[in-house]
Amino acid sequence: MYKLLFALFTAAVLSGCASQSLVQYQEQTPEFIPEQFFNGPLKAYGMVTNRSGEVTRRFVADIDAYWVDGVGTLDEFFVWSDGEEQTRVWTLTPNGDGSYAAVAGDVVEPTTMRVAGNALQMKYQLMLPFGDGEIAVTMDDWMYLITEDTLINRTNISKFGFNLGEVILTIQQQ
Repeated sequence: MYKLLFALFTAAVLSGCASQSLVQYQEQTPEFIPEQFFNGPLKAYGMVTNRSGEVTRRFVADIDAYWVDGVGTLDEFFVWSDGEEQTRVWTLTPNGDGSYAAVAGDVVEPTTMRVAGNALQMKYQLMLPFGDGEIAVTMDDWMYLITEDTLINRTNISKFGFNLGEVILTIQQQ
C-alpha cells in the first residue's frame, strides 16, 4: 500500500514539474515577429500576485520600442499602484538563428529570447529590492500575441524552484 501511495505521490510531483514547450505554439497565429510588435509606442497594464494568487501590486507602463541597425530597445517606464516609479531598458540583439540575446540593467546576465508561432519565451534572473539589499529571483516569461496589436504576458516568479508569484500583463501598440 505504501509503495502505491509513494508512486502516486511521485507521479503527481513529477507532473507538476512538467513545463510547456515553445514548439507547441509553432503553428499558432498571428505570428510573433519582435521587430514588428516591439516597434513604436506601447502601453502595458499589469499586476503582480503572490503565490496564493492574491494581487499585491498593479502597474501601468509606457514602453518606447525601436530598432536601430537590427538591434532592438524596449525603454520601459513603470508607475506602480503605490506611487513608485521604475525604469528598465531591454536591449534585444538577434543571434542569427531566430532567437535574440536580451539584456537589461537589473537582469543578472544576458538571456535568450526565443520565438515560435505566436509565442515568445525567456527565462532570466532579475534583481529585486529586498530589505536593505537585493535578491535575485527567476523569471519564466511567456508572451502570447493575441492580435496584431495586443500581447498577453505571464511570468512565473520563483526562488530556489519555489513559486513566489506571478506577473500578468497586457501590452498594446498605441
